[in-house]
Amino acid sequence: MPEEQDLILAKLRSFCAYQERCIHDVTEKLEEWRIGQKRAEKIIEKLIKEDYLNEERFARTYAGGKFRINHWGKTKIIYELEKRQVPDLIIQIGLQEIDDQEYKETLKEILTRKAREIKEKDPYRRRQKLTAYAVQKGYEYHLIREVAEQMNR
Repeated sequence: MPEEQDLILAKLRSFCAYQERCIHDVTEKLEEWRIGQKRAEKIIEKLIKEDYLNEERFARTYAGGKFRINHWGKTKIIYELEKRQVPDLIIQIGLQEIDDQEYKETLKEILTRKAREIKEKDPYRRRQKLTAYAVQKGYEYHLIREVAEQMNR
């Protein structure tokens, strides 16, 4: 039994070392391996103690990466972090990785790039399509309108 526990811990250490993980990811992996809840809690505790698992570090890395690489908006990032059962306070800490000015600039770049792709001539429908695209990427409606108005000046 202790050998099996060591093997599980070793696998989870490399799982967590490969990329930042949250407690939810590790819990799912343990459920997939059919590890009992009590044992799973002890394993997770040990991983936290050894600093393989850190929710705050995960939230910061996740938010920063999804914004910079995938150009996701805060709404989509929050949704995905909530889906992974990351606490609200830690989500807010993670979102601090996103600079407000860089956020607006990225939204402007996204809207500019998408505007070139849209063939629609009617300005109303064109604006609708641009807004829908930015909302789908997770940007806030009020910010989309603000940036779109600045672009039209």
